[in-house]
Amino acid sequence: MKNTLLTKEGFEKLTKQKENLLNIRPEAVGELKRAREMGDLSENGFYKGARAKLSQIDRELRKITYLLKNVKIIEKSKDTEKTSIGDTVTIEGEGNILHLTIVGEEEANPKEKKISYLSPIGRGLLGKKVGDKAEITTPKGKISYLVKKIE
Repeated sequence: MKNTLLTKEGFEKLTKQKENLLNIRPEAVGELKRAREMGDLSENGFYKGARAKLSQIDRELRKITYLLKNVKIIEKSKDTEKTSIGDTVTIEGEGNILHLTIVGEEEANPKEKKISYLSPIGRGLLGKKVGDKAEITTPKGKISYLVKKIE
C-alpha cells in the first residue's frame, strides 16, 4: 500500500469532505427510494439521475476513505533554509514572480497555487535554498527559477 502524503491542512479538508458526503448520502438514498416508487424504472429519468448521484457519492466516499486510511501527514518543516512539502516558495523566472505552495498530490490545485511535490516544478524546488536556481524540465522545455523566499 502506498502512503498518501498530505499536509495537515489537506488532511483536515479531506476529513471535512468525507463528513459532508456522509451527511448528504441519506438524502440521496431517499431520492432513489422515491424514484423507485414511481414505477417503470426503464423510462424513469428521475431514477437514473438519483442512482447516478448516489453512485458518485459512494465513489467519492470510497476514494476518500482509502486515502485517509493510508495517509501520512507531513508536518511543516521547521527548517526554513531548504524547501519541503508544506512550504510556500516565492520563485522568479521568465520575468514572472510566483508564490507556490508545495503539497501532497491529492491536494494539488493550480488555481490555488498549490503544486504537487511530484510535479516537475515541485520536484525541482524540493531541497532548494534561497538564492538557489532550480532547473526544471517542463513540456515547454527547460525553465530556470530563482528561489527568492521560503515560508
